[in-house]
Amino acid sequence: MDRGFGFTHYLYLKQTIKWICLFGLASAVLLTVQYQYSQHQVFTSFSYLISGNSSHKLNNSHSGFNGSEKSTQNASSVDNKNTKMETLPVMSVSEMNELLRKSRSSPHSVTTSRLLSRVDQQLLEAKSQIENAIIVNNDSDLYAPIYRNISMFKRSYEIMEQTLKVYIYKDGEKPIFHDYILEGIYSSEGWFLKLMESNKQFVTQDPNEAHLFYIPFSSRLLELTLYVPHSHSRDNLIQFMKNHTEMLMTKYPFWNRTNGSDHFLAACHDWAPAETRGRLLNTIRALCNADIQTGFHIGKDVSLPTTYVQSAKNPLKNVGGEPPSNRTTLAFFAGHMHGQVRPALLAHWANDTDMKILTRMPHVKGNQNYINQMKTSKFCICARGFAVHSPRVVESLFYNCVPVIISDNYVLPFFDVLNWGSFAVFIPEQDIPKLKSILLSISKEKYLEMYESVKKVREHFFWHSEPVKYDLFHMILHSIWYTRVFTSGF
Repeated sequence: MDRGFGFTHYLYLKQTIKWICLFGLASAVLLTVQYQYSQHQVFTSFSYLISGNSSHKLNNSHSGFNGSEKSTQNASSVDNKNTKMETLPVMSVSEMNELLRKSRSSPHSVTTSRLLSRVDQQLLEAKSQIENAIIVNNDSDLYAPIYRNISMFKRSYEIMEQTLKVYIYKDGEKPIFHDYILEGIYSSEGWFLKLMESNKQFVTQDPNEAHLFYIPFSSRLLELTLYVPHSHSRDNLIQFMKNHTEMLMTKYPFWNRTNGSDHFLAACHDWAPAETRGRLLNTIRALCNADIQTGFHIGKDVSLPTTYVQSAKNPLKNVGGEPPSNRTTLAFFAGHMHGQVRPALLAHWANDTDMKILTRMPHVKGNQNYINQMKTSKFCICARGFAVHSPRVVESLFYNCVPVIISDNYVLPFFDVLNWGSFAVFIPEQDIPKLKSILLSISKEKYLEMYESVKKVREHFFWHSEPVKYDLFHMILHSIWYTRVFTSGF
């Protein structure tokens, strides 16, 4: 009996030890996998930081004029607004400036593996002339303080007018291609497409003389045409653009000459960064959603202004505002409470008597009450919604109101050319509690300088049915041309 019990006890202990060992081994494997996964997450974040690429879904934003642009319910349901994206450290404006400087100053080695074409030689010559531009201190057409380098801008613009040729792909069916919407918050891409396709100065029918190749699609019409309501997925939109790009690569030899770096597109919908990934990342992407966290590359991509156009027949309606002496409100904001920044802004400053920080204002014809507030405020708050960009930036300029940018990691329009610090105030999102003290710390003299700069720079943001020199059409095209000149490694 004792011997039997002892043997049984021995077997029991042996089995127990075996299961303990197996459990320990399984635990070790799980911990290893978990560690590797966490390491992969860190590596992914680091890779994303240095490359600008992201696999995260974009949050949708419909931060329109006074918050009155009706959100597309289908669009707004795609992303879960309560799910926070993996965030990167905030990049300050000075850090953005340094990144831009490095991208422009890095020498491109010229390879001898092939003979340079006439177009290549023109680009090299243009770069040399821009870098060695004659110093300009005063110009009858340009106001020096609003530019990073007025001499380089003036010379690069002149060379663009003399030299630039753009080939436009004829492939693609309407409405996604060769069609446009000229009103609303996504109208920038529509106006640019319309004016580009009708242009006779820059457009060429000979691809061999083209410096740039334009893919004329509308990200807004892509969404309206292909997004499946309540599907919570943009995969078919992304796949559509992937298929179209691969078709162009197969049908024509142009892409493969530079791996797409001499191709460009202009897209204003919030989803455009996602729709233009893959091979399209090699192109110059003019995007309204110019967010570093969603893959915007400073020095390679171009920030497209978000312009709310009420009337296609009169896009400059109501431009102008009161002189500084009649601007009685310190700062103004009104709109939908999209995202996290605007509710924080409201929570801190809704009751302040010197500022008017409001939710969406009651609608009146032409949003005249909203416009009047901008015209009579010293500073206009441009706070991000779900996405970094907002039409308020351009609206502020239209109504001579100094813009206050509260949108971390937003690369502002024409960042490579304009000195935004001369006519705008930048406040990190975390400093919303300091908003009033920051604005009050700006001297009267400094404010008047900024006010005058706003009046000068706003002409760069005007749409005209027939483009005029230095207007918004030409500024967008110039930024694309400028980028091509400085990123053309041969």
